[in-house]
Order: sequence, then C-alpha cells, then structure tokens
Amino acid sequence: MSIENILPEKDRALLMNEWTQWRLRQILPELMREQDLDMWLIVNREWIEDPVFFTLVDQPVMASPGCVALFFHDEGPKSGIKRYSCSPHGGLTGFEEVWKSRGHSQFEALAEAIKRCDPKRIGINISPRWGYGDGLTASLKDDIERALGADFSSRLVSAGDLCVRWLETRIPQELKFYKHACGVAHGIIKEFYSSSLISPGVTTLDQLVWWTRERISELKLRTWFQPSFSIVRSGQEMARHGADDSIIRRGDLVHCDIGIEYCGLCTDMQWWAYVCNAGERHAPEGLENALKRAMKAGEIFMGEFRAGMTGHEIALAALNKAEAHGFKPSIYSHPVGVHGHGAGTTYNTSAAEKQDERNIMRWNYPLYKNTCYAIELSNATNIPEWDNQEVRIGIEETAAFTSDGCEYIDGYQTNLILIQ
Repeated sequence: MSIENILPEKDRALLMNEWTQWRLRQILPELMREQDLDMWLIVNREWIEDPVFFTLVDQPVMASPGCVALFFHDEGPKSGIKRYSCSPHGGLTGFEEVWKSRGHSQFEALAEAIKRCDPKRIGINISPRWGYGDGLTASLKDDIERALGADFSSRLVSAGDLCVRWLETRIPQELKFYKHACGVAHGIIKEFYSSSLISPGVTTLDQLVWWTRERISELKLRTWFQPSFSIVRSGQEMARHGADDSIIRRGDLVHCDIGIEYCGLCTDMQWWAYVCNAGERHAPEGLENALKRAMKAGEIFMGEFRAGMTGHEIALAALNKAEAHGFKPSIYSHPVGVHGHGAGTTYNTSAAEKQDERNIMRWNYPLYKNTCYAIELSNATNIPEWDNQEVRIGIEETAAFTSDGCEYIDGYQTNLILIQ
C-alpha cells in the first residue's frame, strides 16, 4: 500500500474498532494475569482522559462522556474478562452499564458493583514510573476510596505496568498495518525531498516545515510533533553564509525529523538529502559513508535486542560493541506506538547519574516481544571532502521487535536522497 491508498475516516474507525475488540478479548486477559490483577479500574473526566481510555473504547468516542469509570473483572480462564462501565450517559459498546438506577450516586453504584465482584487486587492508574500509567487524578482517587471504604480500598494497587503492557503490545493486525503507515511516511519524505519542491538558493527550512504540515493535513492525517528540518554544511560554507542562514543551498546536507499518526499508530523518522552542486551527479563519498556508518551503528544496536533485557542494558551493550568496531555513536531511542514517545523501555547511553529518577526507572523496564521502537541514534564521521570535518549523522526509523528479532517495519534509508 502507498501514499495513494490512505483509508477514509469511516474505514479507519471500523478497522481500529476491530483491533480494539480483538485486543480486549485476546490480549487483556493475558496481561491482567501477568500483572496479577483481578480487576482493572479506569476513571476519568471529559477532556482530561486517562492515557489508556481511547484504546479501550470503540470509535467514534472522541471524549469521555462526562465522568466515566471503566472496570474489567477477571472471572477466570473459562468466563474471561467481563467489562463494566459506570457512566452518566451509558451506551459504551461492549460494556455492561452498572449505574442504571439514579437512586444513588455514581460512585455508590461503582462501589456496589466492585464489591459484588469481590476482587482481591484492584489495579488503578497511579505510577511513579510511567506517565501512561498515572492517569487517575488525586480527587477521583479520593472519591473511589471514600465510596469503597477501608476494606476494599486496601485492595487498590498500581496498574502502571499493566497500562504500559497494554499500550506497548502490538497485535498481528496492527503490525501488518504499521508497514502501510510507515510507507505513507516514507512517501511524504520523498515528496518534500525533491527538486520540484526544493529550489537551491531559494527554499527555506521554514517553507519545508509548513509544506509538510499542510501535506499531512491534506492526507487527513496528523503529525504528533512539529516537523523539523536542519542543514549541515562544510566549515567553509558555514563561514560564508553564517550559522543562522536557513536557505537551502547547493552542497548542503539537509536533515528532517517527522512523525505521523495513522489509525492510532505513530511513526518517527529522520532522513537525509544532499543538494548537488552544479554538474554533480552523486553526493561526496564521505557523506554517503557517514550515512552508512550511522545505519551500521543502528544495525549493531538492533542486534542487541533480547527479550527480558532492560533498555539500559541493551544500549550499553550496543555502545560497547559499536565502539569496538570504530564507531562514535550516541544512542537515545524510544518506544513508539499509540503515542509517539510511547510506552515501554527506553534506551539511552548517557550516564545514569545525569538523568532524573523517572528516566532511570524507565531504562530499567524489560523489553517485551511484539513492541515497536524508533531506532534513534547518531554517529560521528570525518568527511575527507570537507577538510576532514567531523559530521554527526542522526538516524531514526520505526522498527518492530518480534520473535524474529528487531527489524525495520518498512525498510530504511540506504543512500542520501539527491536534489539536483
């Protein structure tokens, strides 16, 4: 599938709803039992939704319809997970509504329903480690505890890791579609890296930024962060034009960083183009080599992915191996999926003492299969054609870690894109 095959909005909603229902039937029971939770309780208000809320309900729900509680009760392998809601408006597909009689308050109805289930461990979304697992507000937690009373409130535990496992786990249908999403992102990159759009000596970086924003909107997609572009030049050309010059000129190396969201899946990519000088038909060999070395460092990094290892362990192993091969890398990769900077283990080769405590906690989370990552790193290489100037090439490409190992979902950049 290509950039011309983007699904209409209705088809996207139907597809995402199929995924949601499959995930709730097939994935949620496994994850709740993995985390030793009898019940998972999510409570949020309109416009300040919990990070997991929209992944649990069918489209076209675009906001929590008031203050809504969703809870999932594991009734065992035979009966499975039962889904309940406690909502002022009801009507959430696939959930049994427990607030039917308005003779008592919403939280009284919620507490009565929970007590009937009699769960031993009730997961709520509070977590010092994960923003994605910390969606329950303090006042709503107070409401829950007040309604439940001391006995059942003592059964409340953190569901932070469950939130992350739920958000990071990709099902086969999603992984198959992810290739299409990455293909669309690659198509957009190839559109803006073209001689029809970039006129050397005229086009500015800012023009590329806003053309890209407009193009993504035209395709009825969205970008989850502002696209960015930058220029790398030889020292001689930098001195000639100044560090603040944002006009794309001949001989420039142009870098992009873009990410789109399509059917609830995010991509994150950095690619490079070279603007040929008059009469040039190829980029300088030193620049091509710099890109290849960066990509090779990425391959080394991906080769260290092992289920059960932490992100910090993987990054350090890759750094040591890459340096042994003569590379000068810096690794700072992150999960990607429902969110661009997604749920899951992170990878960073910076010294742990220089990072805040929450970063360290995320580093020390293990790698699981069927998860996706933005393979993001940089490597420094000296360029002979630029008086041996050191150039750091940053790469980023969307990849999946499965039983087959870590592989790019839709390929990766192997050569600089040439702009004549």
